[in-house]
Parts: sequence; C-alpha cells; structure tokens
Amino acid sequence: MAEKDSISIHLVREALLQSCEPDGAAEVLGKVGIDPLLLADPTARVPATAYARLWRLLARRLDDEFFAMDPRKLKSGSLAFLCRSAMAQPSLAAGLATGLEFLSLMLEHLPAQLVRQQSLAEIVLLEDSAEPRRAFTYFTYWMIVHGVACWLAGRRIPILAIELRCAAPDFCHDYQVMFSDNLRFDRPRTRMIISAEYLDLPIKRSLDELKRFLAQAPANILVKYRDPQSLASRIKHELRQLPAAHWPETQAQAQRLCMSASTLRRRLAQEGQTYQGLKDSVRKELAIVWLAEPQISFAEIATRLGFADVSSFYKAFRKWSGSNPGHYRSLILDEP
Repeated sequence: MAEKDSISIHLVREALLQSCEPDGAAEVLGKVGIDPLLLADPTARVPATAYARLWRLLARRLDDEFFAMDPRKLKSGSLAFLCRSAMAQPSLAAGLATGLEFLSLMLEHLPAQLVRQQSLAEIVLLEDSAEPRRAFTYFTYWMIVHGVACWLAGRRIPILAIELRCAAPDFCHDYQVMFSDNLRFDRPRTRMIISAEYLDLPIKRSLDELKRFLAQAPANILVKYRDPQSLASRIKHELRQLPAAHWPETQAQAQRLCMSASTLRRRLAQEGQTYQGLKDSVRKELAIVWLAEPQISFAEIATRLGFADVSSFYKAFRKWSGSNPGHYRSLILDEP
C-alpha cells in the first residue's frame, strides 16, 4: 500500500485478539472495509481510517473503548468524559493528572501517576501484577493518553522515551513511528518520559473543539505512517550508518543522491524536512540511546555525535529535550 496514512496488519490482528471471536473476525473486518485475507500477509497495511473504523465498531459492540484488555470495561463515552474533565483544568499538568485519575478508576490493572522531576516528567503505570501486559495493551493506553494530551496542549508533545515491562513484540516499527524511536522493553516498570516544560502549557479548548475532536477520534490520534522509502527516511538511515564526523554537507549529500543541492532542499521541503533538521534528529536519537548505557561517558557521546566538546553537547541536548544529559541519564537508569 502506497498510502502514507496506514497501519500494519499486525495491529489489526492485535485489536481482534481479545475483542472478537475468531469466527467473527471476517464479518467485522468486512464491515470496516478491510479484506480478511490480509490477515495472512505479514507485510500488509490498511488505511488508518479503516483501523479507526475497526476501533469504533469494536468499542460499540463490546461497550469497551479498550479492546476488552482489562477486566473493567472502558465503557463507550469514556474518552469523551476524560476529555471534558481534563479540558476544564488550567494547565496540561492538571489536565493530565485528572485524565490519569479517571483512567485509574476505570481500568483495574493500569493505575497511573504523573511524576515531575525537575526538567523531566514521566507517566508511570503502577501495576500490581507480576506478569506484564502485552505490548499492544500498553501502546493502546499510551495512544489514548498521549493523543488527548497533544489535543489539550494544541501541539504535538515529543516523547523522549517509553519503557515497558513486557518483552519486545515481533513487530515494533509502527510503535516507533507513533511514539518514539527510543522504546525499551523488559524494564522494571512501564512509563513514558517527556520534557516537563510541556506540563505548564495552558489548556484553552472549547466545547465545539471537543465535538470536532471526538467526531474524528480515534483516527486523529493515529499518527501518520512515515514512508520508509521517503527521501528523509533514506537520508536518516544513511546518517545512522556513518560516524557523525563523516556526515556529508548538503552539497556532498546531494551528489551522493545524484541530484543538485537545490533539488535536495526542495524535495525535503515537500516532506516538511530540512537536511540540518534530519542530522539533529539522528543526533538526538543516538544521544538518547547512548545515555541509557552508563558505561559510555558524556565526553565519548559528545565525540561520537561530532560535537567539539561536552558543553556543546549539553547545550544541544537541553535544546532537544529540555533536560541536561546527566538528569536524563539518572532518570532513565532509576538513579536518585
């Protein structure tokens, strides 16, 4: 499928796993415009709009907006009530706390807490079960929480990291696109980490805006699929394979791609990207991964990323994440 707004068939299978009897899957998929034969093709993708229709149909049939993945139902209308409660709060911090409190009351196995630690904030799931949930359960929860948070704030909130108690599923690509490249599995607890500066954003949403948001949900919280064949994706892949000191400048990169520098800039602009922005994005991805490895010093990370010194790395990382590298490392490693 060439359409960019698409979802892997793996996620369709996951949605059906607990919420639909095997014999009824074909009927359900047919009603939302998904060919049941695609379930046998691991490379298949379906339009995000069709996946959203599947979500809504299953929610109506089960009276559960959480795919029957918790003993207590997240009854139809829960998302609307969550949004109305949260939008009445003055700031995103208060709105998130209200929304998490509501979800903690509604879902038996996924109580959650918002924790602010200096320049970073984390939403932590306080699970009491020894066995972790499956990855799809956690990511569906994060899709709801993060989607509502972005709507409340009126902007996309970058996720610095997501840690999960479960093992990595066989298919992670869509989760990385929807949330963050920095997904860590088999961790002691499940949490999402963002910059705390977003918590201070004011909430200014009207009832008309709420109606529009709910009318389009959940399609509007399913993040666009990034085409792996796009120019930006190809360039980022190439940059990851090279030491930062050997990253080509714009003219050299254009020559590698057999095009002029002006054509490179124009084609990236059509994808909403710049070459410098792509380099910064890869630097941020690599920095976050290496900061989770305590044996790699800040000086070595700075050198690997092509910075002249540690202070330049500190400055850049603070710009990217709102936090200094030391604080981020202490949080991700659960250090005091």
